[in-house]
Amino acid sequence: MSEQLVVAGSHAHVSRLNLAPKDRRRVQIILAAIVVPIAVATLIGLALLWPRGQTPVGSVQLTDTGVEMAVGEVTSISGTDELGQTQVTMSVDGVEVPVHVPFDIVDNGLDVGDRIEAMFNPGAFETGTPYIFVDFVRDVPLAALLALYVIVVLLVARVKGLAALFGLAASLAVVGIFMLPALMVGKEPLLVVIVGASAMMFASIYLAHGISIRTTTAVLGTLGGLVITGVLAVWSVEANNLTGTLSDDAIALYGQLGYLKMSDILLTGIVLAGLGALNDVTITQVSTVWELHSANPEASRRRIFSQAMVIGRDHIASTVYTLAFAYVGTSLPLLMSAALVDRGFLDLMMVGQIAEEIVRTLVASIGLVLAIPMTTVIASWLAPVAPAKRVTAT
Repeated sequence: MSEQLVVAGSHAHVSRLNLAPKDRRRVQIILAAIVVPIAVATLIGLALLWPRGQTPVGSVQLTDTGVEMAVGEVTSISGTDELGQTQVTMSVDGVEVPVHVPFDIVDNGLDVGDRIEAMFNPGAFETGTPYIFVDFVRDVPLAALLALYVIVVLLVARVKGLAALFGLAASLAVVGIFMLPALMVGKEPLLVVIVGASAMMFASIYLAHGISIRTTTAVLGTLGGLVITGVLAVWSVEANNLTGTLSDDAIALYGQLGYLKMSDILLTGIVLAGLGALNDVTITQVSTVWELHSANPEASRRRIFSQAMVIGRDHIASTVYTLAFAYVGTSLPLLMSAALVDRGFLDLMMVGQIAEEIVRTLVASIGLVLAIPMTTVIASWLAPVAPAKRVTAT
């Protein structure tokens, strides 16, 4: 029986599909039998892998003994001296003092009025400038940008947007409280990212969209995509001999935590990078199937699948180049510096750091592409069991 709607004056009555209660319960039991054990396994994994005792987080001191951090405002930027150094002064507690700022910072964004952070070494008064530039103070503009983001999300998505923000906060908490400390104390990286990604998936999907057959469908599709991404990442890192030690940050991290296997850290990053996009495509595809079924409740599952895949193929096409453009954008300085060397295009693509980005893009894209038909199949089967409510005026 199709969805019934009666509209009289200002009153609308909406009824759900008249499905046998036992059919709905059977589907709920099947889904629970799949998802609940995964959720329980995630909780057990969090308990077993949770870092206990002392962790390396915050173990490296920013300054030496006797050195302090000072915040001031740039008051003047003069010409270069005989040594090629630009003369910069800043105001600290009302006192104007010289500060050493690297030339690349001066040339690429330092202006009078900027608030900066500097190291103050009292022992350097006699030998040189006691204030040395560390970084810009960005608290106000970043807070403003964050506030704008929250306002825009709430204005457009309303309650859904608020729930999504809670899901984002919970996911970031998993990264900061569990994943980073666990990786830094030497827990098995692949297990950490599997458990962490699973926890982030449950938090982001269920907090943002609620617990239902519909959202559980997206969870299953995301899990499938994660499994594919993880398997491909393991093989790709090994087959391409990616060491994960080619960036300055990786070298510095290995210097501090020599017991880490950086290729495994690279692998976990590849898996984690694909999670957000996976959530996006699976939720979108599930919503597409549910809306198609709501618009035509008499359509067969095969027809709904075919119609949804028309949209899914467009989503695949846009997502593939979206990921590629995102990685190219973040790696642009690397690509430019590598292109300075006289070599062929194929040789350029084989450079270790560039190969890492290529592998990251391809692995994440394959997981995304295959997650869409998997999610669509599951959603096409389940949509008639838990249809969406739809109100239309006649």
